[in-house]
Amino acid sequence: MGGKYRVTGKAYPRMRRPRRRGKLVLSAVAAVVALGLAGWGTLQLVDVFTGGDKQASAADRPKTCPSPSASAPAKALPKPAAIKVNIYNATSRGGLAKSAADELEKRGFVIGKVDNAPAAYDKKVPGTGLLLGAPTAADGSFPVLGTQLPDAERKTDARRTGDVDLIIGTKFKAFSTPAAAASALSALTKPAPAPSSC
Repeated sequence: MGGKYRVTGKAYPRMRRPRRRGKLVLSAVAAVVALGLAGWGTLQLVDVFTGGDKQASAADRPKTCPSPSASAPAKALPKPAAIKVNIYNATSRGGLAKSAADELEKRGFVIGKVDNAPAAYDKKVPGTGLLLGAPTAADGSFPVLGTQLPDAERKTDARRTGDVDLIIGTKFKAFSTPAAAASALSALTKPAPAPSSC
């Protein structure tokens, strides 16, 4: 035999392929990963069956909030029968003050004067209406009367006492429906819930 396979001296040539270290390293890493996953899975199973980490489970539990409690007592608002309303028409439509007075009277309000608006307000109320009264009306009569005409502007005058004036504006079409007004009034008299900390 000649060439590279020729035997010379006492050494014999290696006839097999050299081992590749890459495969050996890859199989060692795969074995370590498999053992790590098996150990982690075992710990998880142990935690599930023994109750595991109590602190973590308490943190994962959803927070329960106490039911909202009233922070302020219900407002003591006057009844419609205790509110005297003067109705003035600041529009060019005739008979509007009279029809508005009739409607409010049906809803329990006491009607005072019914007339055209004074010169200071005649044709100068651009919205649905203007409520004019004493400073005490802001927390008493205005909210109650406002349930009938929610978009009405509110204005107080320190010189006034007692009665409330409703000056009907150019955008007035109708009062709130009796059901909507009653619902708004009942919402006003309910106490406000305390803000939740949850």
